[in-house]
Amino acid sequence: MSLSSTGVSQRRRGRALEEALLEAAWAELTEHGYDDFTIDSVAARAGTSRAVLYRRWPGKQELVFAALLYEVGKDPVIAPDTGSLRGDVIALLQQANKVRVGLATQLFTQLGGFYRQTGASLADLSAFVHGGRNPALDAVIQRAIDRGEIQPDQLTDRIARLPADLFRYEILMTLRPLSDEAIEEIVDTIFLPLLRRRDAGR
Repeated sequence: MSLSSTGVSQRRRGRALEEALLEAAWAELTEHGYDDFTIDSVAARAGTSRAVLYRRWPGKQELVFAALLYEVGKDPVIAPDTGSLRGDVIALLQQANKVRVGLATQLFTQLGGFYRQTGASLADLSAFVHGGRNPALDAVIQRAIDRGEIQPDQLTDRIARLPADLFRYEILMTLRPLSDEAIEEIVDTIFLPLLRRRDAGR
């Protein structure tokens, strides 16, 4: 009698097992939301036991965090290099527009119970995912400094984060991708003029 005929799934180990568990956790979160997310349902979907999950994550919150980090890591946003700050920031936001809108929508619509239980905010969750930074945007900014397009003293952390913050706000308010025109407006009418104004005031 084969294993498949008995309904027993083939044994997975190490990274393959962990990825299967995280895929199952993300699927449960996407389909049912945080309030109805359970360790039992993830175990059943993954074809394993609660004990296997608890050996890796002590509880529901930790498993949700891990699933989120795994999902983000599958489609990383890569810093473009178009030769100009304007081109880089526009290309970066267009890239995020393709790979992050669905994820941002899930964070907004499916994690209400998580925010209530933990007291965390969407901003806290974003900071957890990115370590408080936006690595791709940081790389774009540093490249512009290296090219001499901008000077470090033109920037504060808030100004450097502004394109990503405005992009994220638009996504969360509309729950749909931005148009190319909206992305260009963020860059051309808000971000770059603010940099030029600070440069003129030096």
